Amino acid sequence: MSFFLGWIAGLSIGIGLIVAFARYEKIRSSRRYNLAMTVAAFAKLTLQDTEKLIPPGHYRYPSWALNWLNQELAKIWPYVNEAASELIRSNVEPILEQYTPAVLESLKFSTLTLGAVAPQFKGVSIIDDGSGAEGITMELELQWEGRPKIVLDINTRIGVSLPVEVKDIKFTGVFRLIFKPLVHAFPCFGAVAYSLRQKKNLHFTLKVIGGEISAIPGISNAIEETIKDAIEDSITWPVRKIVSILPGDYSSVILPCPSDLVELKPVGTLEVKLVQAKDLTNKDLVGKSDPFARIFIRPLRDRIKRSKTINNQLNPIWNEHFEFIVEDISTQYLNIRVYDDEGVQASEFIGCARLALKDLEPGKVKDVWLKLIKDLEVQRDTKNRGQVHLELLYIPFSAESSVINPFNRDFGLTSLEKVLKSGKDGAAEASKLARTTTERKKDVIVRGVLSVTVIAAENLPAVDFMGKSDPYVVLLMKKSGTKVKTRVVNNTLNPEWNQTFDILVEDALHDMLILEVWDHDPFKKDKIGRCIMTLTRVLLEGEIEDHFSLDGTESGKIHLRLKWSPQLVFRDT
Repeated sequence: MSFFLGWIAGLSIGIGLIVAFARYEKIRSSRRYNLAMTVAAFAKLTLQDTEKLIPPGHYRYPSWALNWLNQELAKIWPYVNEAASELIRSNVEPILEQYTPAVLESLKFSTLTLGAVAPQFKGVSIIDDGSGAEGITMELELQWEGRPKIVLDINTRIGVSLPVEVKDIKFTGVFRLIFKPLVHAFPCFGAVAYSLRQKKNLHFTLKVIGGEISAIPGISNAIEETIKDAIEDSITWPVRKIVSILPGDYSSVILPCPSDLVELKPVGTLEVKLVQAKDLTNKDLVGKSDPFARIFIRPLRDRIKRSKTINNQLNPIWNEHFEFIVEDISTQYLNIRVYDDEGVQASEFIGCARLALKDLEPGKVKDVWLKLIKDLEVQRDTKNRGQVHLELLYIPFSAESSVINPFNRDFGLTSLEKVLKSGKDGAAEASKLARTTTERKKDVIVRGVLSVTVIAAENLPAVDFMGKSDPYVVLLMKKSGTKVKTRVVNNTLNPEWNQTFDILVEDALHDMLILEVWDHDPFKKDKIGRCIMTLTRVLLEGEIEDHFSLDGTESGKIHLRLKWSPQLVFRDT
């Protein structure tokens, strides 16, 4: 019996093993077949098929290639260090001199070596920029936490000399290399243009040898801004440096503008209206800060615009207009820095903000509030430094993209303040004249009637002891001084007025409408909230109706309808 059971068990196990082996062989055969088909499919891949597998325009190298590059760079780094140090000294010192702030007399290197730690490649990409066989564009992402020996000799205007050491450098960025034109002679390209395509992080510390730099107020911030601005504008895109490899002038081949060896050709203008700021940090021990703003796309001295100073105010209203040249809408930023004016002393930094120009729609006004922060790179400071209010309008130069003024089709609106040409060819002519600053221009004065309907308000805060308010609205035109007010609506936090006021405006592009909501009381009047707006939007759209937030309240809003009836008046300049 036991023999019979053992025979049955052995037979069953044997049959099971045979079935399992046969199934395994079938699966193995299927895997081999699928692998062979996959290999065959890869062998048939075209360049177009490959482009579908990776991000458009990018051809990335594998990790082993990065490891090889890093190993080779580490081997040759001592020689690169010596050559790069001399190159930096000869090229950067003139730039530092150009950017030296007013509080310093001179800024030069006394010691400059990059140390023994080589940068690390974190990514390599080939960019398809449409040049085809004319050239190759490569982007390298570098990370460097070096231990260089960099000492700056600094002379201040008060006669103090300081040896300042630059320490703890941490840098991450993407460099773009353009090899152009491709030629038949070795090394197969005539020149290379390089540029810092993207600065992801730049951090360093400054230390006076034998002392503390913080002991001299304003010097540390001035040096840091000088170094960062010099880097930002000397090699940061759209600026490109050209190194000739083979004899010849390749500037016209690499760059679209032959007359300029390093810069891209301008593509448009950016109109910026600095409206106001609120809740700024108070930097004064007595009284309040005296804020002003510096605005720029590139930190060249002749391109940095400075607003007027508003004395003793943490909620300043500037209402100033500035115009900037744009070279690359896809990569450039609008930067704003707000300071406290200290008179003859160095101004104290309050905060900064940045807006990517690629977020702007050509011909459309963008109304933004930007939060001020301490540093654009680190962004670890959570302290409230205030907000700044801007209106932005990007105008391309190309005639086919010219912005037409929607409330008068006979004019090409290339600026919120300027109309360059009237007539049927105005749009194309405006685009042409915008690039020629020496041409005679005209300022346009927009006169007309602004109809303001104060419809209602909602979620107003309670001011009276009974938990209600008696609100009314005061309307003020800032430039002309015209002032009107609504009736009082008693005992409510959600009043309805439905009152319309027709206000004659002499210069709508430069005036502002200020609405203040007050609580009526026989003995005193309490301000509930305020709303400040330019007339740009209603000028472009003709009529708008919207709910606007009230500053000074948590959730209060005012419901308005605005209508504009224009009359253009030209003034020669």
